[in-house]
Amino acid sequence: MSLSSRSPAPSPAPPAIVTRLRAAGCVFAEDEARLLVAAARTPAELDAMVRRRADGLPLEHVLGWAEFCGLRLAVEPGVFVPRPRTGFLVRQAAALTRPGAVVVDLCCGTGALGAALAAAAGPIEVHAVDVDPAAVRCARRNLAEVGGRVYEGDLYAPLPAGLRGRVDVVVASPPYVPTRAIGLLPPEAREHEPKVALDGGADGLDVVRRVVAGASGWLAPGGSLLVETSESQAGKTAEAVARAGLVTRLTCDDELDASAVIGTLPVPAG
Repeated sequence: MSLSSRSPAPSPAPPAIVTRLRAAGCVFAEDEARLLVAAARTPAELDAMVRRRADGLPLEHVLGWAEFCGLRLAVEPGVFVPRPRTGFLVRQAAALTRPGAVVVDLCCGTGALGAALAAAAGPIEVHAVDVDPAAVRCARRNLAEVGGRVYEGDLYAPLPAGLRGRVDVVVASPPYVPTRAIGLLPPEAREHEPKVALDGGADGLDVVRRVVAGASGWLAPGGSLLVETSESQAGKTAEAVARAGLVTRLTCDDELDASAVIGTLPVPAG
């Protein structure tokens, strides 16, 4: 997990804990040990947390939170952990989001995108959707402060009909790992995160295509869809967005290994 300058100064890390974590393969053992020490309320709880981390549970699941775009977000065990590279998608979306905008976060997971956009763009109307009940619970916790509404269901299906044609920004970090590549993911992901949040079908774009296909019916004229994808899938994703009738552009960040396709619904002439 990445540590931002906004994090409180963690407690010193006992060498024995660092050694246990390093032996378990934790690359950032000292940082993780300090976080675990700071989070534990008793020595017994600390020992249990270290044991769970050494057994391969993602650090964020052990701590109960993840840091994303300077925010501390609740993360329950079994819920997809927001990735640092997705911060690139947030920055692209924030540039298109004005105060008061209606924003829909699809495949929301913890609600990280909606929460980060609300923090970056000012007061906005956030609607978030996920098919996973545990993710919905997390998102409701994380979006409560900004008044976000979270729905359980498949993509656009559970959204209120009154949002059709009114959405300024649809943002999505959908599953885009090809099914055959799931087994190549790090154990933290493939063993502890829900497959529905990872598996994008044969070429990784099954859910992406559905997100794209449904967007124009919900976007307001001039509204934008932003979809996270991989570099190798960016071209096909951009083609799908263009076929959906949206003005399309592709943006990338090599340092973060992040790619986003942006499609904007044209404003009718006259």
